[in-house]
Amino acid sequence: MKKKLIIALVVVLVVALAALIIYWEATHGNRRLIDTKNRFDRAVIALPGGEVVDGKVSSWLDFNNSDVVQITIGGKTYLTHYSNVCLIDE
Repeated sequence: MKKKLIIALVVVLVVALAALIIYWEATHGNRRLIDTKNRFDRAVIALPGGEVVDGKVSSWLDFNNSDVVQITIGGKTYLTHYSNVCLIDE
């Protein structure tokens, strides 16, 4: 009897963990619950007028269902399309 109860409890916990992971990934864009990727040290951003910003990334954020990325370099925040950005992991 105890064995069946333990097996049922383990199954419930695995299903709950899987649901939590699916929910987390669906609500947090490209970040995973356990994220070992998507960390960038440097970015090169092409601005209108031909200016190029190259610097250390303080933070970056992308948005669900969007091609827009927000990057902070040197205290300045840039909001641009992904086609204007190169994110670099050094």
